[in-house]
Amino acid sequence: MFDTLIEKLQNSTYITLETTPGHSAQFMPIIEKIAELELDKYVDAFSTTDNPLAKLKYNALFAAKMLQDKFNKPVLATMSMRDRNKIALQSDLLGANEVDIRAILALTGDPATISDQPHAKGVFEADSSLMMDIISAFNSGMDYAGKPLAIKPKEIYPFAVVNSYAKNPKTLQKKMQKKIKHGALGIITQPVYDVENAKQLLELIENANNECCSEYKKSELILGLFPITKLRTAQFLSAHVPGINVPDIWIEKLRVASKHGLEEEYKVGFELSKNLFEDLKQLHPKIHLMTANQFKIAKDILK
Repeated sequence: MFDTLIEKLQNSTYITLETTPGHSAQFMPIIEKIAELELDKYVDAFSTTDNPLAKLKYNALFAAKMLQDKFNKPVLATMSMRDRNKIALQSDLLGANEVDIRAILALTGDPATISDQPHAKGVFEADSSLMMDIISAFNSGMDYAGKPLAIKPKEIYPFAVVNSYAKNPKTLQKKMQKKIKHGALGIITQPVYDVENAKQLLELIENANNECCSEYKKSELILGLFPITKLRTAQFLSAHVPGINVPDIWIEKLRVASKHGLEEEYKVGFELSKNLFEDLKQLHPKIHLMTANQFKIAKDILK
């Protein structure tokens, strides 16, 4: 399962779909919605998020296990550095390994200060590089302290994330190089909204791979895509989310469409998003689709 996923990442078309577990004791309703729409037929893998924005959600590892069992497709389980120390990180990885949750998206995590839980404190023993170093140790058969494990884990596949935009592109390249050095097989970008932006990112990852490591240690770029169907979403992403650049033309087209009602606004936003998806597939068919669990939009984009 995972060998096939990595083969597709490195040599073929690679499409993943993000799922966000809810503020609930059940993840099955999300699985049922995905099954109803037959979304598993359109993607190579899924991902599960880990308490994004420090808001309490169902556990990403358990959700990944349920998705993987249901659809027999690999799942990238996100693990945030915010909520675990070195002991908990390793313990969770060991437990996940036995039940075949072995693709791990290492994330530093949003600050605990914005959490919906009172007086929550972030752990943050290090950034996501520590997570990938732990994975490297496990893949060598030992824990992070260098002690051999009684039974060597099955191979774990580390993934990482990076912003899609910076005023100084060299900043992004340095971040890519750091993640490559720590073993990331794939680097998922924040949402991209412009083909020229995507081309620049591909140039940066090529430079990062060439300047960073030997030919045997390279990382593939995975372009993030978050469809925009509302003007307020475009404005929020543009003004308040660092590392994302929503083109002015998108905001203007959505502003004009919004004057003609919600239906026209949705139509224009969806068309912009769908066309971008097709253009990105032509340029670099390795895409991570994020829809905040709006799975009908995901299917309309993918089909």
